[in-house]
Formats: sequence, C-alpha cells, structure tokens
Amino acid sequence: MARSSGLVGESLLGMPKTSTRAPNTFSVGRYLLIGFVAVIGCIYAAPNLYQPDPALQIRSTGPENPLDQATMASALAALDQAGIPVLTAELAEETALIRVDTDESQLRGRDLVMAALNPGSDGRYVVALTRASTTPQWLQDVGAKPMSLGLDLSGGVHFLLQVDMDKFIGDRMESDVEAIRDVLVQERIRYVGRDWLEGQQIVIGFQNEQAREAAEDAIADVFDGYQIVEREKNGNPALSLTMLDAKARELEDFAIDQNLQSLRNRVNELGVSEPLVQRLGRSRIVLDLPGVQDAARAKDIINKFANLEFRLVALPGARPAQTETYSYEGRTEILQRANIVTGDQVTNALQEYDPETGLPQVSITLDNDGGRRMNEVTKDHIGDSMAILFKELKTRSRLVMRDGAEVAVPYTVEEKRVINVATIQAALGFRFRITGLELGEARDLALLLRAGALAAPMYIVEERTVGASLGEENIDKGRQSIVIGFSLVLIFMVFYYRWFGLAANVALTLNMILLVAVMSVLGATLTLPGIAGIVLTVGMAVDANVLIFSRIREELRDRSPQQAIAAGFDRALLTILDANITTFFVAIILFSVGSGPVKGFAVTLAVGIVTSMFTAILGTRALVNLMYGGRTLEKLSV
Repeated sequence: MARSSGLVGESLLGMPKTSTRAPNTFSVGRYLLIGFVAVIGCIYAAPNLYQPDPALQIRSTGPENPLDQATMASALAALDQAGIPVLTAELAEETALIRVDTDESQLRGRDLVMAALNPGSDGRYVVALTRASTTPQWLQDVGAKPMSLGLDLSGGVHFLLQVDMDKFIGDRMESDVEAIRDVLVQERIRYVGRDWLEGQQIVIGFQNEQAREAAEDAIADVFDGYQIVEREKNGNPALSLTMLDAKARELEDFAIDQNLQSLRNRVNELGVSEPLVQRLGRSRIVLDLPGVQDAARAKDIINKFANLEFRLVALPGARPAQTETYSYEGRTEILQRANIVTGDQVTNALQEYDPETGLPQVSITLDNDGGRRMNEVTKDHIGDSMAILFKELKTRSRLVMRDGAEVAVPYTVEEKRVINVATIQAALGFRFRITGLELGEARDLALLLRAGALAAPMYIVEERTVGASLGEENIDKGRQSIVIGFSLVLIFMVFYYRWFGLAANVALTLNMILLVAVMSVLGATLTLPGIAGIVLTVGMAVDANVLIFSRIREELRDRSPQQAIAAGFDRALLTILDANITTFFVAIILFSVGSGPVKGFAVTLAVGIVTSMFTAILGTRALVNLMYGGRTLEKLSV
C-alpha cells in the first residue's frame, strides 16, 4: 500500500493538500476551541436538569392594596387550613411567590388564596398560576436558564376570555345616540325627552308628525346600520331604531379583531415567547402563554380594560345634558361629555419621570388625526382647563345558584376618575405628558396605550395550566422517543464502525448538549413538534458521520490509512454541506410562513443542523485525530 509523509488528503476540488504537521492532527488551539465550546454547552444546558416547582404568584392591583407580610400570612393560613403543603414562600417588592408540591395543590390553592385575599367581590389581588425556577444561583449568575416548555408539555398558562359584546354594542349605541342628537340639533328638529336608549333599541319622541318625518329622513341619510320604525312613545310620535344583524356582526368582528391585535401587542410587551392568540366562536378568545415568567402580571395586564379620555372642563352656563360631574383632589369638576381625543389615537406612550419633581409621568404621542384634533380644540381654549379622565373596567364576580350549586359569575364594573386637570397655556400638538399617576399605574398605562386599546371589554372565564397527566404523558413519550432512537443509533454505530462509531457517539452526545444549550440561550419554546425536530436532528447528525466513514472505507482501497482518513473527511464535506444547507433553507421557510407548533419544529431543526455540522465535521474529526492521528497504521478497522 502506497504511503506518503506529506500528502494527507485532497481538497474539495480534488487538489492535493500538503502540511508540515503530522497527518490527521489538529493544532492545540483547535482542540482548545472544541473543548471550550463543549464546556460552555454543558453549562448552558445544565439548567434543564432542574425541573421548576408549581407555584402561586400574588400581585396587588393597586397601591391602595399593599402586598405585605399580613397578606402573605393570610394566604399561607388559607393553604394550611386546607392541608396543602407549602415548600417555600417568598415576598418581593411587587409580587409574592408560594411554592407547592403538586399541580393539583396549585389549582386548589389558587381558588383558596383568591377567596382569602379578595373577600366578597373585591379584586384587590391577582393570584396566578406559574412555575418557579429551581436553577442554582451560580447558573443564573452566568445567564443560564432552562428551555421554556410549550403548553403541550408544561410550564404555560391557558386563558379563555369572554368578550362582553353586550357592553360593547351598548357603548356604540350610546355613541350613536349622541351623534343622532347632534344631527337633530343641526337640522333644527325638536325632539322630546333625553333618555332614548331602551335595551337594544333607540327610541326618540317628537312633538308632531312633521318633526318625526324630517328626523327619519335626516337619520336615514347618516346612519345606515339601523332599521327605523315609526311608533308611539308616551302618546307622542316616535321613531324606533333597531340595529341590523349585519351591522351587529360587523361590530362584533371589529371588536374581536381589535382585541386580538391588542392582546398580541400586550403579550409581546410582556416578553412571552411563542404565544397563541386566536378567536374561538363569536365572542371568545383563547390565549396560551408558554413559559410565562410573571403569570400574575400577565393576568393583570391581559384582564385590564383601561383607556384615557381628554375633555374640556365645562364653562359656566353649559347645558347639564352635555356635562358630567367628577371629584378631583377634594373639589368638584364639571366636564364636557364630548371627548377631544381618546387613548385609541395614541401611537406611543412611555413611562418616564418628571425632571423637576421626580414623580412618574407618561409621555404621549398622538396619531395624525388625534394631533390635529388636539391642536384645533386647544388653540381656541387657551386659558381654559382640560381634564384627563382615566376609565377602567374591572372584573368582579358574584355567586349565583345554577343547578342547585353556587357558581361564580364574572361581570364588569366601570370606574372613572379624573387624574389630571390643567390650564391650557398654549395650543397642544402631537406630543405632551400626563402626570398625577402612581408608578405602577403609569407603567401599566403606558404599556396598555402602546399595545392599543381594547375595542370591547373582556374577562377571564377559564384559567389553567396543562394537567399533570397530559403534560407528563407528552414529556414521557417525547423523552422515550429520543432515548430509544438515540440508543439504537449509538448501538448501531459502535457495532458497525467500531472505534470510529465510538467517536461518532461522543460527538452525537455533544450535539444533543449543544442543541439544548443553544435553544435555552435563545429562549425557544420546546413543544412536541420540537421534540420531533430533535429526533430528526439525531438522524441527520448520524447521516453525516455515516457519509464520512463510508468514504473512508472506499479510500482505504487505494490509499494508506492516514491518507484515507484525511480524504474521507475532506471529500465527504461537500455532500454534508449540500444536504444540511438545503435542509436549513427549508427550516427558515417553515419558520417564516408557519406559526405555533410549525415554528417550534423549524427552530429546533435549524439549530440542530448547525450543531450537528459542528460536531460531525469538527467534533468527530478531533476525536478520530486523537485516536489515530500521527501514528503509523498498517490497517484500519472501520
């Protein structure tokens, strides 16, 4: 068999490569690089060995409800009375965390703590389900964290939200009532009474038939979503306006679409990875938050319906029908009902601090229409006062009897309060600031305004994590598939390729570690399709080694063992690159056009391709070099 001391393989183009180094050896620096990558991979994959604890997270809804030791004691007493074991209890500045032993204890404990901290229908505290990390502190200090698990595995929260369509349609009809009144005043048509809204109908009384006919023509020209019927009201001619079904469905679709977009923006602000936000039926929304870190804050933000209204303070002599009265800093403020702009017209909002007082403030930027409207109104009212009205719908619950059992039924309560009254010194434009808020209120308000206002109020009707049986079953099956596939591959490689197979097995193990480490650093969410991607990656990593070893066998017919090893790795490289790069492009396309589970599969596949190429080309080559490099070989067992 021919031998050569200087010829140690060929390049991708078939040209001979020469080297002064002993055949099939790496420099010390390359070995150190591979070892460094392996150590870093082990460190950042290690947190996945520590499974999180089921826990309850408590958060206050406002500064008037302090989260202190007394609150924690009440929660722990409720759990102790029910016989629920508590592992640890931690009280931070804004949240409290209570770790329990099982998922069943977590679900039972949530209801008990909610009842203990929110007597009656009070909503003073939010109690959410979460997973508390058990990662050692030294790993956390270097930024290592476990992979987030999807809802089909563990570690996420599922919300089912009910959109209050009756409230939304009622608010739109109230807005239409004001618009109809403006039309009648503009057309100088006299009407009778002020209370026009009767359930799902608008009923307007008139002094005579002529006024009713004129009103019917004027209203029909402006409002095309109502069926107008002539009738009598308190002995006077009247018109009855009933919203058409097509108009109602259009408004419902608008409300759902707007709420979906706002929820997606809110979830993005919270930093939740790969959330699922989708419509369910006519008036419900499903929200899945895998790997959520602050479940209580997520629940509080998701369940909050807040908006701003900018109004002028009413001047003396204003008509009572066009004004509303509020209390502000111990005095009474009379505001105009008509809004200048609302939070819907805000394009950006940032929580900052007043440089003069150090108090929290929210800097507001309006859209084009809002900025023009604000400028037009304020330039004509310099010296007058403008108020900012904070409107919030809070979810409450009442106990009702259904089928002989008490059931908690949620409902909403609207709260309005003036947070700021200031004199207009000059015409305002697209940017200004809001003061008079607590820090928590300012931060949450800025987030809500950035995310976009909800079109319709909604409340949580169901909250749960994936049940222990389903989550554990999926994890066990996924783990079983990986272990069986991985073990069979290891056995085959050692049996068929001997020592080369052992080197491939070590590299394959390193590939799994690096894959888990990279996904953990990226914050990717692991789902069942992601596990399928890992299994596929194992196959692709082995395929690369099979190509190399088969090529080495072929080269042994015409070359010395050292030359065959070098040529096998070099000539198989082009095929490996071709197969992996094309598959990588497929993964990128899947990630771009897919969603949810498809994206999870694509991320796992793409990361696995990169790590498998590193371990197959460099890792396996380094191990083979350590076993055979620089030695005089008469034969090679491969």
